[in-house]
Amino acid sequence: MFDKLTESLSKVFDKLTGTGYIREGDIEAALREIRVALLEADVALPVVKDLAKLIKEEALGEKIAKSVSPGQMVVKIVQDCIEKILTSENHELNLATRPPAIIMMAGLQGSGKTTSSAKLALRLKKTGKKVLLASLDTYRPAAQHQLEILAKQNEIDCLEIIAKENPIEITKRALKESKYHDILILDTAGRQHIDQQLMSELKEIKSLAKPIETLLVADSMTGQDAVNMAQEFNNEVGVSGIILTRIDSDARGGAALSIGYITKCPIKFLATGEKIDDFEVFAPDRIASRILGMGDIVSLVERAQDLTDKESSEKLMKKLEKGQFDLNMLADQLKSLKKMGGIASMMKMIPGINKLTKGDHMDDSAITKQLAIISSMTKEERRFPKILNASRNKRIANGSGTAVSDINKLIKNFLTMQKMFKKAGKLVARINASPVKVLFTVEGTHRNFNYYT
Repeated sequence: MFDKLTESLSKVFDKLTGTGYIREGDIEAALREIRVALLEADVALPVVKDLAKLIKEEALGEKIAKSVSPGQMVVKIVQDCIEKILTSENHELNLATRPPAIIMMAGLQGSGKTTSSAKLALRLKKTGKKVLLASLDTYRPAAQHQLEILAKQNEIDCLEIIAKENPIEITKRALKESKYHDILILDTAGRQHIDQQLMSELKEIKSLAKPIETLLVADSMTGQDAVNMAQEFNNEVGVSGIILTRIDSDARGGAALSIGYITKCPIKFLATGEKIDDFEVFAPDRIASRILGMGDIVSLVERAQDLTDKESSEKLMKKLEKGQFDLNMLADQLKSLKKMGGIASMMKMIPGINKLTKGDHMDDSAITKQLAIISSMTKEERRFPKILNASRNKRIANGSGTAVSDINKLIKNFLTMQKMFKKAGKLVARINASPVKVLFTVEGTHRNFNYYT
């Protein structure tokens, strides 16, 4: 969602980093362009003014004059200032209470509230918490069944649906049923717009349930409307945190930069896609880095860790020790890549990739095509691709809906990879299937990850 803002800011920084000396006039010109870029990205005017003021104060100090690379120092200052704007207190979910910790979800209809409730429940379940989901939405058709289905698919407890119960009765029953759970998540009803009936109901539920967290689910695609809506909810009900949904959309990014700063409510989570696992903790430093096109390696490694199966990784390592690498193994790696969000999603997290792929359309069609080709081969052909000939290639092309040239290209690349893995066999044997420790330094903070390759 930050693509356009990233592109605009990159143009500003390219002008600055190309010179060895920066004058005050250069800073002023850059600030004008930064203001325009932020306004075009639908960032709220008060945020733009305060951010520009922060950047100017830092950029006109002694840091720039004494810096060996003044242009890069300006980029660093802008990153720090964006991080300050994004940072609020209590970004982490507060569960410091006697169980069950009650979380109330609020928001307008269509903001992704029910899906976010299930995503949050799954995330908490993975940390070892026993979670109970309860839908209080008796107004939207099938809303309660939607939450029930999501809960069942992910093996999460869900409060039984009883016909004709009102939200207050459901809340009372949920409080009784949750006594053997660590966390109770109440998915409240939404409306197409804010009205007094909605607010009165939320106040009554909050008074009864006494939630430790009241999370507002806001759709980032609505831009400044999301900010205005968050302010009204906070004034009427009191909000302890925000979940921003549809971060993967083509929205201009203004809501993410504005909503927390204006409402003084911290953004706690981001819903980054439609899948149940597309849900991440909000980290100001990482978002600032993404906005400036510097990637987000930490999130990339964390995503890989979540989806990596240790047992299958160790089996892979043993095969690689012997120099074995066939098309079945390649297919497994391609499937893992798709699970991680695909090429486009991963590329955005790699530092500087936006400049290298400028103008190129990144999608997952190449992965889909290669998997189709491999699926159309026999077991023998996958294990021993050297037996492939013209007639076999024609059959595979017809079966996969591709051209013979696509098959030749895949096999050529595969053979190159196979040679590489054979050469690396001795090195892999030394590693001996142990975790490879990856050390990242992010803003002076060392973060260690054990990642099985």
